[in-house]
Amino acid sequence: MIRALVESAFTTGCLSVESEGLLHQVLATKSYQSDDLAALASLYDAVRTGAIKREASSNLVMEFPLYKKRN
Repeated sequence: MIRALVESAFTTGCLSVESEGLLHQVLATKSYQSDDLAALASLYDAVRTGAIKREASSNLVMEFPLYKKRN
């Protein structure tokens, strides 16, 4: 799901409030994989540099999760 939300943001040039909320939910449940984090890192960079605009008016920044490999 993370990769689909990231792809949508890159396609539209905007990270919607709904997508950002879904990203928060997925991250909170820790249901992501290492490739999801790579996609998320590219989204964070694009938002930080202004290549993608955030629809949300809040200045809150999403925390970037640490990925721990499962043994």
